[in-house]
Amino acid sequence: MVVSRAIERIDDRGWIQAVERLPSPNFDQRPVGTDIELVVIHGISLPQGEFGTKYIDKLFTNQLSAEDAATLDIPPELKVSTHLLIRRTGKITQFVPLSARAWHAGVSQFRGRDRCNDFSIGIELEGADDIPYSPVQYEALLLLLKKLMKTYPKIDAESIVGHSDIAPERKTDPGPAFEWSKIREEL
Repeated sequence: MVVSRAIERIDDRGWIQAVERLPSPNFDQRPVGTDIELVVIHGISLPQGEFGTKYIDKLFTNQLSAEDAATLDIPPELKVSTHLLIRRTGKITQFVPLSARAWHAGVSQFRGRDRCNDFSIGIELEGADDIPYSPVQYEALLLLLKKLMKTYPKIDAESIVGHSDIAPERKTDPGPAFEWSKIREEL
């Protein structure tokens, strides 16, 4: 896997060079003067527990058909996105520039601050709460996190959290199968 070369450079608009780009329409601008100081790790599979489908890309780019949305039990009007997705193969896809506000966290709170989308970067891992994530996903995630910590100095190891940490009443991802120790030991 050649992930390390893929994330060496982030351009001034917040696009990571040499990773796949699938621009999402589901983003807006961060509030003026807001620094990026949080990374939220998510887990996603569509359908639940199935990997390698195109449904995730379609969800984040508003391309799910009405039939797909019904099959997946997703409201057809749902508009969500993330900055980055790491597939089980380690492949990274970027949907929203890091400088913009992706719609990944929903109603959320971190250290007493609401609206985590305003000051966070969302990273989705293709996976499920109870299925172990792949070794190459951890490798890609660690490389990304190290680059983000260098680029955005307000991000530290304690501000890298799961979706369940910022929205515990409604979210469980990345779930108990996510090995936080693999991340904490390296950071």
